[in-house]
Amino acid sequence: MSRLSVSGGDRAGVRHDPAAVSRVGSMATETGIRVVDVRDRSRYEALDADGRLMGFADYRLLADTISFTHAETLPNYRGRGVAATIAGTSLDDARDAGLRVRPDCPFYATFIEEHPQYADLVA
Repeated sequence: MSRLSVSGGDRAGVRHDPAAVSRVGSMATETGIRVVDVRDRSRYEALDADGRLMGFADYRLLADTISFTHAETLPNYRGRGVAATIAGTSLDDARDAGLRVRPDCPFYATFIEEHPQYADLVA
């Protein structure tokens, strides 16, 4: 999986210090959403072009399985595809790492149902 370390809070408007990002990998989309895996917090975060937190997905990593437990988009960013961008990135990372996926979060379960290219990952 892509692993980045990002410091900072998780409130809308909080900016992450770019100097605190250890560049191992991330995904920036054409919408300007950058998704990072914040390993020390066990979550993926979506950041806007200014480094502000847009949303996140919590996970638990258990041996060869990653369990997605909660996804949330901050109110100011809803309706922009933030959660879907996080889900797609995190599921691609799971595939690349050879992990099985437990979609314990209802959003992830629905996302996988609507995107059958990820169905083979489900444990």
